[in-house]
Amino acid sequence: MSQNPLPSPPVARKVHTETRLHGVVLADDYAWLRDKENPDVTAYLEAENAYAEAVIAPLAGLREELYQEMLSHVKQTDVSVPYRDGAWWYYTRTEEGLQYGIHCRKQGLLAGPDAEAAEEVLLDGNELAKGRSFFAIGDTDITDDGRWLAYTTDTKGFRQYTLRIKDLATGETLAGEVERVGSVVWAADNRTLFYTVEDEQQKRQFQLWRGCAEQLSEAVFVFQDDDERFNLAAGRTRDGKYIVLESGSHTTTECRVLAADDATGNFTVIAPREEEHEYSVDHRNGLWFIRTNDRGRNFRLVTAPVATPGREHWTERIAHRDAVMLEDVDLFAGFFIACEREDGLPRLRLWKFAGDGTGIGNGAVPAGEIAFPEPAYSAQPHINRIFETTTFRYSYQSLVTPSSVYEYDVTTGASTLLKQLEIPGGFDRTQYASERIHVTAPGGDGAKAPAGIEIPVSIVYRRDKFAGKDRSATRSAISQVPESGPGAPGNPLYVYGYGSYGYSLPIGFSSNRLSLLDRGVVMAYAHIRGGGDLGKPWHDAGKMLVKRNTFTDFIACVEHLIAAGYGDPKRVAAEGGSAGGLLMGAVVNMRPELFRAVVSHVPFVDVMNTMLDASLPLTVPEYEEWGDPNQEEYFRYMLSYSPYDNLRAASYPAMLVKTSLHDSQVMYWEPAKYVARLRTLKRDSNPLLLVTNMQAGHGGASGRYDYLKEIALDYAFLLRELGI
Repeated sequence: MSQNPLPSPPVARKVHTETRLHGVVLADDYAWLRDKENPDVTAYLEAENAYAEAVIAPLAGLREELYQEMLSHVKQTDVSVPYRDGAWWYYTRTEEGLQYGIHCRKQGLLAGPDAEAAEEVLLDGNELAKGRSFFAIGDTDITDDGRWLAYTTDTKGFRQYTLRIKDLATGETLAGEVERVGSVVWAADNRTLFYTVEDEQQKRQFQLWRGCAEQLSEAVFVFQDDDERFNLAAGRTRDGKYIVLESGSHTTTECRVLAADDATGNFTVIAPREEEHEYSVDHRNGLWFIRTNDRGRNFRLVTAPVATPGREHWTERIAHRDAVMLEDVDLFAGFFIACEREDGLPRLRLWKFAGDGTGIGNGAVPAGEIAFPEPAYSAQPHINRIFETTTFRYSYQSLVTPSSVYEYDVTTGASTLLKQLEIPGGFDRTQYASERIHVTAPGGDGAKAPAGIEIPVSIVYRRDKFAGKDRSATRSAISQVPESGPGAPGNPLYVYGYGSYGYSLPIGFSSNRLSLLDRGVVMAYAHIRGGGDLGKPWHDAGKMLVKRNTFTDFIACVEHLIAAGYGDPKRVAAEGGSAGGLLMGAVVNMRPELFRAVVSHVPFVDVMNTMLDASLPLTVPEYEEWGDPNQEEYFRYMLSYSPYDNLRAASYPAMLVKTSLHDSQVMYWEPAKYVARLRTLKRDSNPLLLVTNMQAGHGGASGRYDYLKEIALDYAFLLRELGI
């Protein structure tokens, strides 16, 4: 940072509290920061914001430069690829200077929207957000006849959404509204709406209600799930024939179904809930297509007759495979796409239904795979609303390829590019290289994680800024990693990680990232255990009583990248958010000397106090990810890595910790307490900054320009600390 002396940071007062459990005393001097209504809390957060601004004041020019740079890579006036649903083509457009998207539709034929048709604006985020510092659209659904739009909005950032109904025939938004709504889905009668609502304490979707478009105030209660681990979500099968109500925890699901043309009928259960059994369901031609993990963690595909969906009637279509995760099945009249993950990479595999050529038969045979050219990438289904079709849309991107939408012809096997995100400002993808390597993990934490595990790492850098450029000059723009690494140390190194909830770290394109790459930063993404990159077993090997594998994996990846010449050991930065913020807190406690700088977004760092408070939103469902600390075995294991509880007198890297006052996932007080305590223990002069967005939630700023300004702050902090 600046050579000038830093101003004095705020000092949070101490109010000693203790929690005693399992013979252990948890001391906490900053629990008082939980009182959101206390003016002293607000004053402390604002003092931290003022301190952070004072410390980074010398970076004002760099922040503005980065903001303008990132903005120059954004096509501010743009339109998404239109997709067909019923008689309309739907799309979202943006306009220069406006923070939010404008959601629209036009009527048109199969080939596309009619150029002469009048544009209908469904929702203009800029109009809806007027006078508000935060705005987000949640779930939306439109009746089959195209008249009624149900939509939800959040105007605070707490992910608490309000349901409204809009009459698209008149443009009028009806007066009635419902609070705390999650999912919304219309029945086939074009007037009955099903929606889920959350309880006030646990913030989980726990009830299903049924109402009419013009009479929401007279909605009737349909169903309630009393298990605090479970959330409800309602949707509709792609063929439109059934409404599906899924009740799911982190480890178990139960699906209920109702014929969409029988809105007042009774839901029936596909398979009663059974601990550790997860499944999802879709429908085609009188059969349920069920993705299930009943015979293996990586799921298989079975079918069952509509009338007899019980497990004794299941017929296997795709068997379970130890090395391939069946993530989803996109079902259509004549084919389905098996969305799989193998060796950490997504695969889209085509299966065609047998029969008379019209797709009537229910037997299916493998018929090809969509090929992808790069070593590290993301690919997934795009928006496909039409059941009777011979095309399939998917999205593709990589670390060097902008987000792209393709249409795959099932008959010919050809993919046609419909749109690739335009990157203004002279972006040339051939200037950048993307690689994928594997790092050997250290000895595992528990029997589920033996030594010798190979961790995938995805890497991107700019060729002419790379210290190993002479040795890499002859490689293709997208290359495999050489056996001995690309070259000598020298580049600043940035490593990102998450590693929780079975979430597969996406390998996508970011035009914002160019601001780091163009300054010589090598960026790496570690696909560590606890995520879902190599299927369910990968998740299992980094949660509960083997959670520490997530942290040691990340450290091993950083060490390998340095040893292989991808970065200068004195200029290493790390970043993570939410559960990835827990990762940052844990690895910094374990190996603080490994990092020069750390950016931690909305970090889950106060593990013990949060998981011991069952009154907080999400705590009880989270027992299936972290364990229940009321049980001594889990208590002691969680205590061994909880960042807040393991802070110690030591030298720590420069740290930028960011949170939001209205965060509903990781409460603001976790990072606030963490920073307050660390200030009393750190034995270094490196900056420790707490920045709180006082008007947002878990995802930060909602407007696209405001969000860029937040990224500019992060990058300015990192660049200065990395000596650039």
